[in-house]
Amino acid sequence: MSAPSGHGSDPDLTPMLDMVFQLVTFFMLVTSFKSAALDLTLTLPVAGSARPVDSGGKDKLLILNITPNGQLSLYGRAVDVESYIDGESQVSRMTARREGKEIAVGGDLPEVVVVRADRTTPFSMVNKVITSCQKHGYRSFAMRAMNKEGAP
Repeated sequence: MSAPSGHGSDPDLTPMLDMVFQLVTFFMLVTSFKSAALDLTLTLPVAGSARPVDSGGKDKLLILNITPNGQLSLYGRAVDVESYIDGESQVSRMTARREGKEIAVGGDLPEVVVVRADRTTPFSMVNKVITSCQKHGYRSFAMRAMNKEGAP
């Protein structure tokens, strides 16, 4: 017996759906969420010699947004300076340990700390954050500024 004419077979979509699922999963895993940590409400200071952050070959950045009142802003909410930096330094040490490098407490951490302070933030507040970072082992710093009014 032969199949009646006019009836075709439906293609099997399972391999195509499987491939789409794998691509979505891949792009979710490789997407960097560091840009979400930027607080775009801050008005950065203007410096004519401002350049992009040079991480010195280090791909790990710790971005700190400092509001005009000296608070750290993370994903739109204020966090305690000391506890946040302490937590990040512990994560950095655990990550280094997994990579086979042991970093003692107070030892130099590999991340570059990118300080993004509002132009109206008093220096004493910025200094408090930098001092706390140094106390926890961060040694490389970069300050963000705009090279002309209105452009990062």
